Amino acid sequence: MENKSKLDIAREKINEIDKRMCELFLERMDAVRMVAEHKIEHALPIFDAKRESDIIAKNSQAVEDAELREYYVRFIQNNMSISRAYQERLISGMKIAYSGITGAYANIAARKIFKDATYVSCTDFKSAYDSVVNGECDCAVLPIENSTAGEVGAVLDMMFSGSLCVSGVYDLFITHNLVAKKGTKISDIKEVVSHPQALAQCSPYIRKMGFSTHEAENTARAARFVAENDSFEVAAIASEETAELYGLEVLARSVNEKNINTTRFATFVRARESAVGDESKHSILMFTAKNVAGSLAEAINVIGKNGYNMRCLRSRPMKELLWQYYFYVETEGNLDTKRGRKMIEELSSMCDMVKVIGSFDYPSELR
Repeated sequence: MENKSKLDIAREKINEIDKRMCELFLERMDAVRMVAEHKIEHALPIFDAKRESDIIAKNSQAVEDAELREYYVRFIQNNMSISRAYQERLISGMKIAYSGITGAYANIAARKIFKDATYVSCTDFKSAYDSVVNGECDCAVLPIENSTAGEVGAVLDMMFSGSLCVSGVYDLFITHNLVAKKGTKISDIKEVVSHPQALAQCSPYIRKMGFSTHEAENTARAARFVAENDSFEVAAIASEETAELYGLEVLARSVNEKNINTTRFATFVRARESAVGDESKHSILMFTAKNVAGSLAEAINVIGKNGYNMRCLRSRPMKELLWQYYFYVETEGNLDTKRGRKMIEELSSMCDMVKVIGSFDYPSELR
């Protein structure tokens, strides 16, 4: 009988391990497929930085050898990268609705949240929302608040009266740039075109440069107007991403007066994801208080005494009832828990209507 060398023994061992790893790989990818199906159903992004970080920290502790632990972390990271690539292939057929044209901030947000999808342009907020209600799209990405302009009332009203849920809220930092046709010099420019709010936010720069202004429906339409215009005397104020989409060149960056302009976008889906047990979540709920003295104060007290810190409380008029209002609340904490259900039950006893819109990780900054 032939004596086997250490190399032969090692190779046989590796071959056996590789066989078992192949079987486990197939099992793992089947689980990844199930994850992708869930993310499609609830319109969740592929990359979850917090979960990946938690898994690496937890699993790597099982490797006592510090030197091998370093390689094991890389092994896990490679597995996760492969899993994300597979999910991207499975999710690439998702249809994401947004309001505006290509290059609109909602379109940019949709592309950052869902990196591989079909993006469906809609004429307005309601068309985007209804496309999900009707099953034409899997998700709608719509703005709910801007740090300078305030809440987007039309979208909040649809949240109150509509059937969709929110699966996530994302912050998109807005930077205004001076963009123009390639080959244009700043000295050539006589007029800038953009959304009125963008023009107002960049007014000190515009006055300093001596430009005249022309209003557009939004920054994306302004960029498209410049791209389709033969003149080198017209520029737009828009984002860098929009300039790239329309083949324009950025001539001056961050020309807005204050660099604190952020828009919060929500992802709207048909089914609300259950996030039982995860107390780190951020939640949205809406309610209508009964028309009796002290009812609103009692409702707010119920939320607080159950341990939910309110980050936001807004009132909005109910269009179908004169001088009647609904209330929009954002809280720290997950409402899909025993504590949350107790709070909702107590709140429902003193309110005409209580509606949980969603629980999700927040803040999620889009880069």
